[in-house]
Amino acid sequence: MTIDSILQIVTVGSAILMVACILLQQRGASLGAGFGASGELYTTRRGLDKNLFEATIVLAVIFILSILAGLLLPQ
Repeated sequence: MTIDSILQIVTVGSAILMVACILLQQRGASLGAGFGASGELYTTRRGLDKNLFEATIVLAVIFILSILAGLLLPQ
């Protein structure tokens, strides 16, 4: 296995996991919450919501670093 194939696997894997984490996050239960009509504008994240938020950030950083590494490594 070459470094290019490892980077491709890491990039695709982190992208899929990041999309899953984003889709699992809940902001509001109604349609109006998507347009800002929710009364919960500023809330603190707790429990699983906080863990999903932090995991999304970590996966985004891994995704960006793997893309940059793939661009900067000689072919």
